[in-house]
Amino acid sequence: MWSLLLLTLPTQPNAVRVRVWRALKSLGCAALRDGAYLLPATHEKSFEPIAADVRENDGSAMVFALASRDAAQSDELVAMFDRGESYAQWHETAAGLRSALATITETEARRRLRAVAEALQVLGRIDYFPGTARQQAQSELDALRQSLETHFASGEPRSRAEHGIARLKPARFQRRRWATRARPWVDRLACAWLIRRFIDPHASFVWLADPARAPRGVLGFDYDGARFTHVGARVSFEVLIASFSLEDDARLQRIAKAVRYLDAGGIPAPEAAGIEAVLGGLRMIHADDDQLAAAAATMFDALYAAQGETV
Repeated sequence: MWSLLLLTLPTQPNAVRVRVWRALKSLGCAALRDGAYLLPATHEKSFEPIAADVRENDGSAMVFALASRDAAQSDELVAMFDRGESYAQWHETAAGLRSALATITETEARRRLRAVAEALQVLGRIDYFPGTARQQAQSELDALRQSLETHFASGEPRSRAEHGIARLKPARFQRRRWATRARPWVDRLACAWLIRRFIDPHASFVWLADPARAPRGVLGFDYDGARFTHVGARVSFEVLIASFSLEDDARLQRIAKAVRYLDAGGIPAPEAAGIEAVLGGLRMIHADDDQLAAAAATMFDALYAAQGETV
């Protein structure tokens, strides 16, 4: 069920029109047309003060209960409340703070962190159908808060992050056999590239037809029971980044945003469509998973290098 507000505003004074517009925007209403605004039925009371304000200023306002005709129409209406782009904008603000930690004072960093957290709270209040994007943003806020605490902790050890990902030293993970599911897609291919590029340059990979039968001694990633796999809203690529303390690399964070979007949905990423198209083509070309991983690594190398011009 939905709540529908139909209103006609007076032409004067303009202050009333501005006040009503701001109130509707703050509610995150869906606009069916000029003068017709929609909210989930559970938020019907939010329309009442707006309607009263309009009537008191010689306008007309009525609130109706509205039912969807069928499931398809309901899905269309729900889609009008998608907050993906708003979460993407929030992400850019959070990423900007992360990038600035090395150059700003602790007082400024904490002030900006409070603003980022408050902005997420405001967005959450109008996210009437929360999903993956909301979970990802909260996870990102938790990680940002941890990065700030670590950066200004005056040499305190980084033993374990608040979100439960242990911090590891790459030196202890050299020349190892890493295992994941066969016919890898974006998260697994990105993980394989990250492992060889930043963690274990001489890593070898085992592509598992059945992860339940992984050989003894391998380091598993991106499957149930693997040492490195999804944690909360974080995909395996992000977990590896956090595990080996690579979060301060802004170029990796931009790639991670695209990988997360392609693997789990949620916050849109501008690079995602290109990555998906290229990896899809590489999968068609390479039937051998080692060859596929090598080809994908070239793409990720190029993407990482290119983003150095924009970070």
